[in-house]
This record gives sequence, C-alpha cells and structure tokens, in this order.
Amino acid sequence: MAHEEKQMQDGVIPEEILQRWETRGVSRRDFMKFCSVMTATLALPVTMMGKIAEAVEGDNRPPVIWMEFQGCTGDSEAFLRANQPTATELILDYLSIDYHETIMAAAGHQAEAAKRQTMEKYKGKYIAIVEGAIPAAEDGVYCTVAGNSALNIAREVCGNAAATIAVGSCASFGGVPAAAPNPTGAISVSEAVPGATVMNLPGCPLNATNLTAAIVHFLTFGRLPATDSLGRPKFAYGKRIHDNCERRAHFDAGQYAEAFGDAGHRQGWCLYKLGCKGPETFHNCPTVRYNEGTSWPVQSGHGCIGCSEPQFWDTMSPFYKRLPNVPGFGVEATADKIGLGIAAATAVAFGAHGVASALRKGDDMESDQVSKED
Repeated sequence: MAHEEKQMQDGVIPEEILQRWETRGVSRRDFMKFCSVMTATLALPVTMMGKIAEAVEGDNRPPVIWMEFQGCTGDSEAFLRANQPTATELILDYLSIDYHETIMAAAGHQAEAAKRQTMEKYKGKYIAIVEGAIPAAEDGVYCTVAGNSALNIAREVCGNAAATIAVGSCASFGGVPAAAPNPTGAISVSEAVPGATVMNLPGCPLNATNLTAAIVHFLTFGRLPATDSLGRPKFAYGKRIHDNCERRAHFDAGQYAEAFGDAGHRQGWCLYKLGCKGPETFHNCPTVRYNEGTSWPVQSGHGCIGCSEPQFWDTMSPFYKRLPNVPGFGVEATADKIGLGIAAATAVAFGAHGVASALRKGDDMESDQVSKED
C-alpha cells in the first residue's frame, strides 16, 4: 500500500489500478491517455496523474440531477458523443445520473419520484447540472415540467445541491432565449438561484471534455475548479481563442481572408475580416477542440462567433462583420494598423540589419587596408 501511495505521489498510475480497469474492458493505454488528457486540460502538473487515477477509481460517484429547460438539448448531445471517456463510462463508472429526461428509462411520475428521492437522500451532496435558460417572465409559465415551473425547480434543486454546473451558453448566460427582445424573460442559472454555488461552462454547445474535467476535479479535490469573474473555470476559459489560434501567425503577418473561398481563405489565413470574434472570446477551443479533438470552427474555415461570452447573440452580431478593434495590441489598434505596424517593424528590422552589415563590412575593409599598409 505504501508503494502504491509513493507511485501516485510521483505521478505514476499504480499497476493495480491499471489492471482493474483492464478487467472492465478499458485498456491501460486508454486509461493512461484519459488521465493524461484530464491532467493537461485542468492545467495540473503531471505528478497529479496518479491522484486523478485514484479519484476516478474510487467508489465516490456523486449523484447527478441533470435538468433540461429552455434549450435545444445540444449540450446533452455533445455529452452523449463524448469519447474520453464515452458517455456510457461516465454514467456507469464515474457518475450516478439519477435524473436526465433525455436518457433515463423512467418517465412521468416515476421520473419525478427518482429526482425527489435523490434530493431527499443526498441533500447537500449531489451535483445539479442545468441545460438551457430559465424563463422568469409571468412566474415562469413559459417552461414547466410536471406542472412546476423551471424557475421553481431550479431554485429547489440547485439550492440544495453541493454544486451546480450550468452547461452551455443558455444556462450560463441566458444564450439565444435571452436575446433581445427576450419575450420569456429568460435568465441564467446564477440569476435564477443567486445563492447557489454555480460554475458556468458556456459554449454552443459545451465541449464534453471540459465537463468531464470539471467532474474529475470535483472527484479529486472535493470542489469545483477555480473560476473567473463570470463563473467560468479558468482552466477552460483563462485565455482568448485568439491567443492559441492556429491562424494567429497570419494575423500577425497581416494576412487575412477577404471572402469565403478566396485564395487567403483556402490557404488558412486569418478570418478576422470575415467576422471572427476570437480576439474577444475566452475559451480553449483551439487546444481541446470538438469531434473527438479533431477540429473546431476556425480550423474548419468559419470564424468564431463568441458563443462562450455573455449575451453573444446580441453583442457579437452581425457574425460576419469584423470587430472594430482588437484588444491586447495597444489602445485602439485595428487589424489594418497592426498588420502595417508589423510590416513596418519588419522593414525597420531588416533595414537595421542591413545597416549593421554594411558597417561591419566597412570596418572589415578598413582593417584589411590598415593591415596591408603596415
């Protein structure tokens, strides 16, 4: 036992844990890859791999109540298509999802009874996951489940949970339902339940890897990850998309696609002029990506629409019109000025290099002449 503990402290996953996962049909390679991905996603040191393996291995599955309100079920769809691990492994091995309208076998009164039982038995210990905005206008009549409004359900379920995770932009910030003129009075989970501990995972839809990482963090440390001022975990929303974008070099070089399908667009140039909102959007899309980590919108040729930011539907539109300025490169620097500035700086640099070379060459020639005269 002491040897196993020492291995985990060094970041090594003990052989015993790997063997137990192999008996469940999960290869040690896949399990080690999963622990590695979680460690990297959470920005933890590699020495934490053993601790993560221990936490996932432990019999401490938190009960989960997943509620669907004013949304498109896109976040549930993303969750069900998760491959690290698969949704089945999440449900059966890591979580105890006691209530989820989309995937549970029970319906009607049986489903509501299951939710009630979890709330009473695990009060203050279960995780509440909310998908979709919550309509608050006219006492919440625009979304009801089993005769009860989403507003009342959220306040009761989230108010008695150990932690609440708002998945997707609608639950996090109101999303599309809250866009002007917002006839249903749609609000976020944090607004609906101001006293609850809520972590936001915005995105349209969320990336299932970020949800998995947040849950793994909860299993490992007994608490949700550190968040920014908007309640988003810093490991996933700590940097601008612009900072990690694979097209960033073209932005710095002043190379922009001017139209979809033009030469610049086909060569992977920056999509800023086509409306990309990456410079004002915080998310780890470029590093985590979607579809089993293979791609994301900008890589596929479409600009970011800023869906992980508050009120993105109103503040980031029109989606195909470029931002007026880009933060982080001076006070009011525009893309054109940045490109010209970089070109000028490059020219100055080359010019300086040329002058320095000429001076060195002149000095060398003078030294040779003096040597000959001597």
